[in-house]
Amino acid sequence: YDSAGHEIPCSGSGQDGEFSAGAPWPDPRFAVSGEGVLDSLSGLTWSRDANLGEFPMTWNEALAFVDGLNRERRFGFDDWRLPNRRELRSLIGYQTRKPALPDGHPFTNLFQSWYWSATTAAISPAHAWYVHLAGGRMFYGNKGESFLVWPVRGRGNGLLAATGQRACFDDAGDPQACAGTGQDGETRIGAPWPEPRLETVQDGVLDRLTGLIWRRSTDQGPVDWDGALAAVGGSGPWRLPNINELESLVDCAAHDPALPPNHGFSGLHDAYWSATTSRFEPDWAWALYLNKGAVGVGHKKAARFHVWPVFTAM
Repeated sequence: YDSAGHEIPCSGSGQDGEFSAGAPWPDPRFAVSGEGVLDSLSGLTWSRDANLGEFPMTWNEALAFVDGLNRERRFGFDDWRLPNRRELRSLIGYQTRKPALPDGHPFTNLFQSWYWSATTAAISPAHAWYVHLAGGRMFYGNKGESFLVWPVRGRGNGLLAATGQRACFDDAGDPQACAGTGQDGETRIGAPWPEPRLETVQDGVLDRLTGLIWRRSTDQGPVDWDGALAAVGGSGPWRLPNINELESLVDCAAHDPALPPNHGFSGLHDAYWSATTSRFEPDWAWALYLNKGAVGVGHKKAARFHVWPVFTAM
């Protein structure tokens, strides 16, 4: 899509639709088994009913609700949990809207609303991350507010990395013991991070978790989306990252910036363009808000965001 939201040929555009970087989707992606749905891409099993709780809940109520599912062995299982933010985002499809889920999904009782994750927002621990199913945005909400719950089972197949969260917080944002909470800081589900995770290589930084090399210095001024694509086009293997690649950098235990410790980057800014168009409004594109770790959108014609080139090393 161009900056006006019109569909264009992908070849030579430098957009996500041209490169389609990332793990290919299996076909079919979803398999229904009783009241569960296996996502063959991530290896996670979700409740087929996307609103088992029937009503919105506070964050603590959501965690308690999932604990109740396990005590009663709902659908024959006792390992349900509230998904972490990466798991919840993994359901989002970037070719669809209202809901932003892959075409042909088998889920029922979907609401185009915010869904809680088990991941606390490091920048404000009285808040937790949530994902909006209408368009796919990810931000954080006050733990005392009420949103929807979508339970998940399993540890996945290693495609999704752990979020980096290693502590637990109550609804006031105060630290608490993790045992028995069901929070992301307790479960720590996802592929473990290598140590060290980030390694400086010439003018780039290799992320040994993803195999991506990022430009070490990101001090170019703000540009519009066309300017971001042009800034990277023709510069060898470098390209504008898709939104999942950008989000993969986030350490959910950190903020300002939300990056792993000893990251090695310089000239960092708050917001970065991705190469991924928003299907909700195709004249907008996805962006990472680095200080918070949030995933949102920006109007393609607004020169507000910065450029962070990437290429695939392995």
